[in-house]
Amino acid sequence: MAPPPQPPHPSFLCPLALALLRAGRLSAASHVASTLPAASPPAALLRRLIPALASAGLAAAAVRFRPVPGDPLSLNSTLLSHCALRSFRPALALLRSSESVDTVSYNVLISGLAEQGRHGGLAPALLAEMCKRGVPFDAVTVNTALVALCRDGQVEGAAALAEMMVRGGGIHRLDVVGWNALIDGYCKAGDMEAALAAAQRMKTQGVGVDVVGYNTLVAGLCRAGESDAARNMLETMKGDGVEPNVVTYTTFIAECCRTNAVDDAFSLYEEMVRMGVLPDVVTLSALVDGLCRAGRFSEAYALFREMEKIGAAPNHVTYCTLIDSLWKARRGNESHGLLAEVVSRGVVMDLVMYTSLMDWLGKQGKIDEVKDTFRCALSDNHTPNGVTYTVLIDAFCRAGNVDEAEQMLMEMEDKSVRPNVVTFSSIINGLSKQGLLDKATDYMRKMKERGIDPNVVTYGTVIDGFFKCQEQESALDLYHEMLCEGVEVNKFIVDLLVNGLRKNGKMEEAEALFRDMNKRGMLLDHVNYTTLIDGLFKMGNMPAAFKVGQELTERNLLPDAVVYNVFVNCLCMLGKSKEAESILKEMQTTGLKPDQVTYNTMITAQCREGKTAKALKLLHEMKRSSIKPNLITYSTLIAGLFEAGSVEKAKFLLNEMASSGFSPTSLTHRKVLQACSQSGRPNMILEIHEWMVNAGLSADITVYNTLLRVLCYHGMTRKATVVLQEMSGRGIAPDTITFNALILGHFKSTHVDNAFGTYDEMLRHGVSPNIATFNTLLGGLESAGRIGEADKVLNEMKRRGIEPSNLTYDILVTGYGKQSNKVEAMRLYCEMVAKGFLPKVSTYNALISDFVKVGMMSQAKELLNEMNKRGVPPTSCTYDILVCGWAKLRNGTEVRKLLKDMKDKGFSPSKGTLNSICRAFSKPGMTWEAQRLLKKLYKV
Repeated sequence: MAPPPQPPHPSFLCPLALALLRAGRLSAASHVASTLPAASPPAALLRRLIPALASAGLAAAAVRFRPVPGDPLSLNSTLLSHCALRSFRPALALLRSSESVDTVSYNVLISGLAEQGRHGGLAPALLAEMCKRGVPFDAVTVNTALVALCRDGQVEGAAALAEMMVRGGGIHRLDVVGWNALIDGYCKAGDMEAALAAAQRMKTQGVGVDVVGYNTLVAGLCRAGESDAARNMLETMKGDGVEPNVVTYTTFIAECCRTNAVDDAFSLYEEMVRMGVLPDVVTLSALVDGLCRAGRFSEAYALFREMEKIGAAPNHVTYCTLIDSLWKARRGNESHGLLAEVVSRGVVMDLVMYTSLMDWLGKQGKIDEVKDTFRCALSDNHTPNGVTYTVLIDAFCRAGNVDEAEQMLMEMEDKSVRPNVVTFSSIINGLSKQGLLDKATDYMRKMKERGIDPNVVTYGTVIDGFFKCQEQESALDLYHEMLCEGVEVNKFIVDLLVNGLRKNGKMEEAEALFRDMNKRGMLLDHVNYTTLIDGLFKMGNMPAAFKVGQELTERNLLPDAVVYNVFVNCLCMLGKSKEAESILKEMQTTGLKPDQVTYNTMITAQCREGKTAKALKLLHEMKRSSIKPNLITYSTLIAGLFEAGSVEKAKFLLNEMASSGFSPTSLTHRKVLQACSQSGRPNMILEIHEWMVNAGLSADITVYNTLLRVLCYHGMTRKATVVLQEMSGRGIAPDTITFNALILGHFKSTHVDNAFGTYDEMLRHGVSPNIATFNTLLGGLESAGRIGEADKVLNEMKRRGIEPSNLTYDILVTGYGKQSNKVEAMRLYCEMVAKGFLPKVSTYNALISDFVKVGMMSQAKELLNEMNKRGVPPTSCTYDILVCGWAKLRNGTEVRKLLKDMKDKGFSPSKGTLNSICRAFSKPGMTWEAQRLLKKLYKV
């Protein structure tokens, strides 16, 4: 058996690795070095190999080998490699166990600590250790220690160390590098007074401030918001003979861009070029960012394209700045184009860019693409931070995937990434939108337990959720808790509270809260006033609404277009179009221009009142004012004209709408067909449908279902069947809504058997019926007086697992009531109430009528009491039925009570009821006496 092959000897591999390093073949050199046994290479070769690997950046390969004893170069190279790998404990252990340490060894380790910005507190201990071991230190050692301490945030400790070193005679004085380290530390700590004092002491000790020191001071003053002082420092710098460089100008340019003074930034840029200082990629990236902040995207893009020509090609920061700004400005196509360019040009995608992309995709609702982007970031070895996770959680919550958002929160915490108030607020917002308010408040409790205080946005989200779920008391309790926690109320919260109280019918409380906020000195804005005005109008309190409008003016908050639009809209809703017109004129006299919303509101009001001529006049006025009509304008007018019977004018506007680039939508189609239906011209429905299709309407299932519903409503089932065939010809399969419309159409035409035949056809097509289908079938049987056949339909419902609805019971109770089947009607009524359904007034009327027919007035009276208890207000018809019943029994007391109730509620007895009273109470040949009695009764 042949012996196994022997590995190559180290004396061969070491020279090979060195040769590969000299040739720049780093990967191959690293591979060869990894095949070397750590303890076998000769010392002479290691003296050359370790420094070569370290200087080539192959730190992991260099630390495999022990430094050569007594050789400071191999030791220092190994220490440098450990620092590059951030493995400080092995480096410290190696330093302390080695006998060949020198000043450079300690300098390397202290520098490594400084680079990381952590463990800077070890620097003084290492200096003390140097003294104990008799290792001399130089200015580099001191300067490096100062940098380490300052980067670790221990600037006072650094200053004390510098003082001690000078007084102790270790160094004669600090050099410019040491002073710059102290100045930088003070600036980063925000102590500009100490930084300026350090610069002054530096000068008094004969050490001139160089360009690095001045740049540090300028940057610190800019960060502190002291731009004037920064400019004075620039003049001092020039006076001291120190020429500003690209960093100096870039600092000023970036500050101008941050404060939206973009034109000043470009003035500095031009001065910089005139002075012969060439801009770099950081300068130009700052200008691109400034233009984006100002919304000047075209200029930003043009400068971005010029960068390469100037000799400063855009880097990942530039791309990220522009892409992020375009996403935030909702210019997704442009940002996607730049993103593709990033990939094609090999620009590194950093975590900021990935996070920005996820944020934009999440706000677009593209949750699958958000997940893909997150996976790409992980595959590129990016470690997600708190912002990344927060963006991901927010995207899940926006998409309604709160469970996945919660999983991400758990993952975040497992990886020791601390969530912040925004993270929790995103999840709380998602839960509140889904009505999971107990869970949302539980998360608020968890926040507090972790030392994260909910902010005004967090509280506002949950308060809004409680109002939307009609839990007003819980919303107000949370508001009071917010006040107790010291969270300052803002205008957003005021708006939420006023809106929530208004929508829950508590307008007095809303107004009181608004007044209270005013007394507290809160500066309420147009939005707050507009919300209150809108609420007062909708409650019908016009004087109070106008008073608040006057108050708005008195507070020097001149009404804007939105405020006037609220006045116009509310007056139109109340049917006061003349008053709305006067508000429109007042708006114009104040110099405010009515917008699309104003005109659309007025046009809608005029069309609602049938005043199409005025509506058309408003359209012409709108065009004269250079306000383009939109789809709402045209749809409203076309529907109004069809309803008014102005067919030719409607067709003309339909053509104008198409030529203006607006294609009719399914909503326009529905409005117009309903208008034709109500105008008493059902024969025109198909013709108008064809007109709209020719004008660009996309004939999909929604459009066809609308057409079928309108045709079937008028009992035009033959035409509906032709439309159904046309649908099939176009490859559009009928759905549940289609068949429900056809079933209703057959019932309207009194073709009950055809309706049930259509139901059977629906099942043959594999289309599942819903509760609306069965209610239509039951309603058809009730209208046809065949409610006795309802059991067949109810059994089918039960077989399919469909529970009866409120409407189902209303139909059944009414049907059996009309058939005088009191036992079944009352059984169904009791079952309905037991299930928590509220009967309609028509259901009560049917039951009451059934009892009245057979003179069971006490039962009828009991049903009236039930209505009042359950909050179902009786109508005039209810009273007519009861009055006629008691009149037949000649019970004047009950008739008198009912007539009084009717009068109090604003009702008047019908002609039939009056005749019934006359017949019941008159004597033969003495009708006049009955009329006198009626007058007396009704006068009460």
